[in-house]
Amino acid sequence: MKMAATASRPSTATGSAARAAGSAEGKKAIAMPQAESLKQRWRGAGNLLPALLFLGLFFLAPLIGLLLRGVLEPVPGLGNYEQLFANSAYARVLLNTFSVAGLVTVFSLLLGFPLAWAITLVPRGWGRWILNIVLLSMWTSLLARTYSWLVLLQASGVINKALMAMGIIDQPLEMVHNLTGVVIGMSYIMIPFIVLPLQATMQAIDPMILQAGSICGASPWTNFFRVFLPLCRPGLASGGLMVFVMSLGYYVTPALLGGAQNMMLPEFIIQQVQSFLNWGLASAGAALLIAITLVLFYFYLKLQPESPVGASNAR
Repeated sequence: MKMAATASRPSTATGSAARAAGSAEGKKAIAMPQAESLKQRWRGAGNLLPALLFLGLFFLAPLIGLLLRGVLEPVPGLGNYEQLFANSAYARVLLNTFSVAGLVTVFSLLLGFPLAWAITLVPRGWGRWILNIVLLSMWTSLLARTYSWLVLLQASGVINKALMAMGIIDQPLEMVHNLTGVVIGMSYIMIPFIVLPLQATMQAIDPMILQAGSICGASPWTNFFRVFLPLCRPGLASGGLMVFVMSLGYYVTPALLGGAQNMMLPEFIIQQVQSFLNWGLASAGAALLIAITLVLFYFYLKLQPESPVGASNAR
């Protein structure tokens, strides 16, 4: 009995050693394909080095310098940011920026939705012509389009003359150098950025879904609000958020069509640099605008189902 027990101990130790060796070999076998896949993934990373150097020198370095100026000039600290929020005049600039961006987004959605719907419903040939006209307005110079609205909206412009000729108004309306001119000009510029994603979303909707809603007894209004509009929600959300983000950073149109009472943050930054040489406060305003844009752009990516952010959240 003692000899049998003694003989069984080495065999047990030998079995555990074999199992340990097998598990180690299994881990190595799993680790080798992972290492090979990691090498294959980073095999072409060296080709990105020139692009990364270019971005580092001409984008990241100036951006870091901008952020540092906001906290170092004229004295180190957060005084520029405190002044930006504490001063009522500067706070009004921030309020104007968000209010104008919100109004432009709302009017762009209200005008762009029926236009995108018309492009989707009309025959394909006519839809292409309308879409090409929308694209042509995008490709036209921004400065030329803004000056065109300045000519149309001024007191002696075509719109005021036509309204007075029809007897609708007795005196010219003030539509430039105020909030009205800024919203009209920026909404016209932003409509294509609503139409393009919205038209793509509408084009992907199966007409049989709307037909099924009608067969089930839904009225046209119920079919629109309960079936069609929810299916358009991704295009509405992504287009609206893109227009809002772009409106926050517009300078030319508000500067030409707006007034001193409707100054937006980009115009405020230019004024601080060119007129007052206050680089610290201008850098703080630019950093704030960049931070707001990045946060909103993150939410914009979350609304895109094919983006890395949206895919990671879906998983």
